[in-house]
Amino acid sequence: MRDRAVGQELGLVEVRLLRLFEAIYATRSVTRAAEQLGQTQPTLSIGLGRLREQFHDPLFVRTSDGMLPTPHANALIGPTRHVLQALRQLSEQGPVFEPLTASRMFRIGMTDASHITLLPKFLAHIRTSAPHVQLEAMRIDDTIAQALERGGVDIAIGLIPGLEAGFYQQTLYAQDWVCLAQHDHPRLAGGLSLTAYQTEAHINIVSGTGQDLLEEALKTHGIKRRVLLRLPGFLGLAGILSGSDLIATLPRHIGETLATLGGLAVHSCPFPVSTFLVKQHWHERYHHDPANRWLRGVCADLFLKSLEPLAPPRQ
Repeated sequence: MRDRAVGQELGLVEVRLLRLFEAIYATRSVTRAAEQLGQTQPTLSIGLGRLREQFHDPLFVRTSDGMLPTPHANALIGPTRHVLQALRQLSEQGPVFEPLTASRMFRIGMTDASHITLLPKFLAHIRTSAPHVQLEAMRIDDTIAQALERGGVDIAIGLIPGLEAGFYQQTLYAQDWVCLAQHDHPRLAGGLSLTAYQTEAHINIVSGTGQDLLEEALKTHGIKRRVLLRLPGFLGLAGILSGSDLIATLPRHIGETLATLGGLAVHSCPFPVSTFLVKQHWHERYHHDPANRWLRGVCADLFLKSLEPLAPPRQ
């Protein structure tokens, strides 16, 4: 009960007065305490008066041996030093993230293309550098901004033009466009011309924000495609292309990755399509969070191709 009462008393005292109390207790002198704290003696005398009022006790009594503590002051000094030490630790030590020992789940918003192009490399690195960390790939949809803000998603990677106020972003790499076809396509031995592009049958990937850029380019250049198959994503695309004479137009990173996996031919797109930037995005609430900073650093180390100054959150 006595410790609880002392704690309640200290809870009402300003931190600067606790420091003053500790200094007088240690030096047995208002003058030396003032020197130690870099304050004037009158200032400390006023502070000591406030402490005496608050605790209803003289706390220190002037004797031939200096300012000696009363029994109540002796009871207060232990808890006072404990409080001040805790405050010093809070000010000196910020939160840290130790990847080798950390055990937590990171949620990364990414497209299905990134599942194929980025996630394997990301996972391999995490298993080595942070063996107790887990990853969860999250869909990028209309709720991604809210998920990043609330911490349900740590970072999001891709072309996400809808992220506005409150978000940071960092460019990882630029994307242009290529066309994929069967390696021994019977009519493309000499390459893919614009005429052949309009003659051959196509697979259309209907998902993804980048797809809007392709549709806009087709419309701008008056190019008509004969689409025989529409797919919601890239799952199964390599197998379909390798077993047919269809063509697919897609961003270079996923195109070259699928070509390597499926033994496909990569052709230059025979008409210009606007390039776009793949970025990692995060909310300003977590900009200084050590775990989030570490995750962003891993992403940049693995995928950053060209440096761009960090864009501050839009207001």
